[in-house]
Amino acid sequence: MKAMPWLVAALLVLIWQVWVTLAEVPAYLVPAPSEIARKLLADWHLLAPAWWTTLKVTALALLCAIVLGSLTAFVFVQSRWIEAAFFPYAVLLQVTPIVAIAPLIIIWVQDATWSLVICATLVALFPVIANTTQGLRSVSPGLLAYFELRGASRGQTLWQLRVPSALPHVFTGWRIAGGLALIGAVVAEFVAGTGGTASGLAYQILQSGYQLDIPRMFAALVLISVTGIAMFALITALGRRVLGRWHESEKPGHPR
Repeated sequence: MKAMPWLVAALLVLIWQVWVTLAEVPAYLVPAPSEIARKLLADWHLLAPAWWTTLKVTALALLCAIVLGSLTAFVFVQSRWIEAAFFPYAVLLQVTPIVAIAPLIIIWVQDATWSLVICATLVALFPVIANTTQGLRSVSPGLLAYFELRGASRGQTLWQLRVPSALPHVFTGWRIAGGLALIGAVVAEFVAGTGGTASGLAYQILQSGYQLDIPRMFAALVLISVTGIAMFALITALGRRVLGRWHESEKPGHPR
């Protein structure tokens, strides 16, 4: 079963290659996978630094979103009044288009890298807040009553009951936030239009479009996709590592 996604991907790439070859589709319209691979190797000296820049911004944004989102969720779970007063503002971050506020952030923050990190963090923040808050509240009433009966403090209840119970929700939020951080980093760079040595993959896509170098554009898109898949896989593996020994959601035979 684990090999099925790879088999499907290989089949789709093969169909793509055969179709482009037989139909003689020009490379400036739809390049063949072989041409994309060739361009990826030929222009690696351009794409590799851009990939590292995008990866750095994405990783910093995800880390900021996890820290800020977790702290916010811990505050929300302490009081329903606090959550009711401030949760709508977290929703506001989610529904506000990043392309609308990115120019302001880029103007206010002089450092190009950190302006992109802030934009990507705003995109990735809400899933961490929402899922962590939901997880911290989704505790067994029986266990919660037992902790109260034993005279546990609010801090003991938080760290010994709520946090362990919330971990499946937490990792779900992290997986979603990882993809959104990557999207936010790429979109923010499109808006910023930064170039030079600090340019990321979005800048390479823009430059490739201007130069009608469509194979390089596809090569940059492949790197973005690989980065997103790798981040999702790493966070999933981390979740299984943490939960696999004790949580029922990771036990063999548990429905997914």
